[in-house]
Amino acid sequence: MKSFGRWILWLLLAGVALQLFFLARIALMVAVDPTSTAFMRSEAWRIAGTSLQSDKEWRWSHRWVPDEQISPLLKRAVIASEDAGFFEHRGVDWGAIEGAWQKNERRQQQAEKRATRQPSQPAREPKVVGGSTITQQLAKNLLLSGERQLLRKGQELVLTIMLELVLDKRRILEIYLNSVEWGEGVFGAEAASQRYFNKPASKLNAHEAARLAVMLPSPKFFETRQGSAYLARRTGTIVARMGGVVLP
Repeated sequence: MKSFGRWILWLLLAGVALQLFFLARIALMVAVDPTSTAFMRSEAWRIAGTSLQSDKEWRWSHRWVPDEQISPLLKRAVIASEDAGFFEHRGVDWGAIEGAWQKNERRQQQAEKRATRQPSQPAREPKVVGGSTITQQLAKNLLLSGERQLLRKGQELVLTIMLELVLDKRRILEIYLNSVEWGEGVFGAEAASQRYFNKPASKLNAHEAARLAVMLPSPKFFETRQGSAYLARRTGTIVARMGGVVLP
């Protein structure tokens, strides 16, 4: 029993040490711009491996730009599209999570009804929507793996709280916009703006900013479907919502 107790103690100490490590990394970001994220590094390895196996041309684009070099229109568009309550919540929007849970439940029930009515048709998995805030997305991409596990979700919540306690909203949004994925090997607002519109992120107009914001949930999908009717329709919706977003 004493040996078991020591193992538990060591596990607890290791857990505390890991949290302190994460906290130190986040505190450093108050003044130092992160050069990459855990997700970016995993994508770099994946793309490099694919390129070596298929002789496919390596493509990677990422360049950090300071907050003032990112168009306020893009900031408004991303908030309107991804996290309307960004400036009000403290990292987690419980209302959005509950709404996403209910929507996923309805979609699952609809999928089960379709399967019952049409048993000969191949089953189609319902699309799952999330209620993650911008801070939660940043916490996941910045320091965690992409695995969907309960323990990882718990760690994501802890990191979200740390980010909100240590960094202000402006800095959180700056890091997010400089590191989020916008296509295969395309990371950050500057790389995305150059990739899709051949201009710096500071020069984006409202329609271009909204179009980039709409791509965020599925950037690789929309990268190859720039003529999508949904993309055009949703872009118009976000342009209309942007006026209601007030930046501090």
